[in-house]
Amino acid sequence: TNPCTLPDIDKKFFKYGNLYLGGNAAFAGLISNSLYRRTLNISKGFIASSLPTAALPFLVTAGLYNVLVSDSLVSSGLNCPTCAMTRGALVGVVGGGGYPILLALAVNIFLAARLNTAPMPERGNVLRHWVDVSRPILRQMRPVLLLQAIFGTYLGSRDFETYTKLARVTFSSGGEELETKD
Repeated sequence: TNPCTLPDIDKKFFKYGNLYLGGNAAFAGLISNSLYRRTLNISKGFIASSLPTAALPFLVTAGLYNVLVSDSLVSSGLNCPTCAMTRGALVGVVGGGGYPILLALAVNIFLAARLNTAPMPERGNVLRHWVDVSRPILRQMRPVLLLQAIFGTYLGSRDFETYTKLARVTFSSGGEELETKD
C-alpha cells in the first residue's frame, strides 16, 4: 500500500460523518413528532408532520456539522481536538436534538389548532401551557439528547484525528497529490 493514503474507514467517516449525525437528527425528529402527536391527540396528517420533522433536522444538522467542524478543520480554522469535540457535541445536542424537538412542537401545535384535537391555551398562558405540555416529552427525549452529544463528540474527535493524519501525510510527502481510493 502507498504510505501517502488514508485508510478507507477514515475517509468515509470524514466524508460522511455529518450525514450519520444528520440521520440521527431525523430519527430524533420522528420520535419527538410521535410523542407530541400522542400528547396532543393528533391522528390525522401523519405525513404532513413527519416529513418536515425528519427532513429539516437532517439537513440542518448535516450542514451545521459540515460548516462548524469539517470545513473548519480543512480550512485550518479549528486546531485543537477539544474544540472539535465540543463543536461536534454542540451540533449533536442543538442541531440533532433540540431543533427536532422544537420543530416537532411547532408543527404539532399547528396541527392541533387546525384539527381541534387538544385544548388551546388562554391568551396570557401560552408559553406556560406549551412548556407544561413539553416537559414530559423532554424528559423522554433525554437519552436521545445524550446519544446525540456522545455521537457528535465522537465524530468531532474522529474527524480531528483524520485531519491530523491527512496533514502528516500531506506534509511528509513533500506536498505530493494524495491518492484516494473510494
